[in-house]
Amino acid sequence: MISGHEIRDAVARRERSAVEVAQQALQAIDRLEPRLRAYISLLPERALSQARSVDARSRAGQDAGLLAGVPVAIKDLFCTKGDRTTCGSKILQDFRPPYSATVVERLEAAGAVVVGKTNMDEFAMGSSCENSAFFPTRNPWDEGRVPGGSSGGSASTVGAGCVPLAMGTDTGGSIREPASFCNVVGVKPTYGRVSRYGMIAFASSLDQAGPLSRDVRDAADALEVIAGFDPMDSTSVDVPVPRYADHLLEDLTGVRVGLVDDFDETIAADSGMTSLYQTAYRNIEALGATLVHVRLPHAKYGLATYYLIAPAECSSNLARYDGTRYGLRVDGGDDVYSMFERTRAEGFGPEVKRRIVLGTYALCSGYYDAYYVRAQKVRTLMKADFDLAFASCDVIACPAVSCPPFELGAKSQDPVAMYLMDYFTIPMSLAGIPAMSVPAGYVNGLPVGLQLVSPAFEEARMLGVAHAYEKATGHARRRAPQLSAR
Repeated sequence: MISGHEIRDAVARRERSAVEVAQQALQAIDRLEPRLRAYISLLPERALSQARSVDARSRAGQDAGLLAGVPVAIKDLFCTKGDRTTCGSKILQDFRPPYSATVVERLEAAGAVVVGKTNMDEFAMGSSCENSAFFPTRNPWDEGRVPGGSSGGSASTVGAGCVPLAMGTDTGGSIREPASFCNVVGVKPTYGRVSRYGMIAFASSLDQAGPLSRDVRDAADALEVIAGFDPMDSTSVDVPVPRYADHLLEDLTGVRVGLVDDFDETIAADSGMTSLYQTAYRNIEALGATLVHVRLPHAKYGLATYYLIAPAECSSNLARYDGTRYGLRVDGGDDVYSMFERTRAEGFGPEVKRRIVLGTYALCSGYYDAYYVRAQKVRTLMKADFDLAFASCDVIACPAVSCPPFELGAKSQDPVAMYLMDYFTIPMSLAGIPAMSVPAGYVNGLPVGLQLVSPAFEEARMLGVAHAYEKATGHARRRAPQLSAR
């Protein structure tokens, strides 16, 4: 599968039809899906109908859109009108929403062709895509390893070359970690940059939608399409959306890039990871950037802070799944409370139940001020740390992950080990600022990403740096060896 912008240009010139491209993407998915298990639902009828519409607009000489004919996979927590939207959970396994998410509507208005809904950790709670109620997704670089989570299906299908673009969501690292593990680009925008309307909530003050793609140019185009104010979302911020593709850089002359001393000290125990990131920093410097050192002294409290705030919001958001309005209902018992209990016990998986319990405890009378309120105060301190850091640099470069993709089942019985996977990504989520992962090389033959971070609503900065780095290193062009060899 070639890049999205190459597909768009070919469709616009009528050198290829959107229908032909969609059929090829669906065929690639069918061929690899038995091995990867990246999709919960395929949508061939929706895809071909949209592709025919794009071709008709093209034949009529109309602008078919910035993503005209580009096959796109959608994480299965974005509502798609009339099509099953499960959020990776049994409690929503038969839910068909009566409307589509704003992200989906904007993609299709721009000519994108939605081919399917991708697998994910249940309600976006996980770092490995093993918490899905249906099946685990596999990494295209090594089918015995995880693709990362929670947007694992989206990362896997892009990393396998089935589609050039997919949508994910990021609450504490759920775009950036799978992007790193599958050797693709993944962007978490500023909180409020992309509408959350029609996006099934995990933690409302943290969730944000963003693209996963084969290259930075596709991520820039996709972000331009989905970003912007939406009156249907009370957290949407009315800030102008630039033409991100116009800000992609060829070199980094004059750019100040901050290196986080606190993070480098944390990862120093792993020589392979340390070597990879030191090489990445040297590559950035060779492109003309000035490297400066910055501190994020409160980042070490990120995990503890996140695992008070996110479960508390999860407890509140998931209270609506009680069997009375929509989703699974398990009858039995003597009263409605028994029905609630049976429905939630059968409908939610272990990780979701764990976080509901954690969050409910943190919100209990007598503990609210001691835990939730205090965590919000630490969150404010983290935001202040980033503000101070950006006073001396334009963009921050740091690790996206602490290790290459790990084996399926290796951490599934140890929740704390799994939570630690988000150590480097959580501080940016708590601060509400944009961050992304771009392919940075390989440790023991497995891909690892470099995280780039910019101030709020300055996504253009990190995309510009990522583009120059991507072109200079060429890591994103390397295909998964297991898939290309067969």
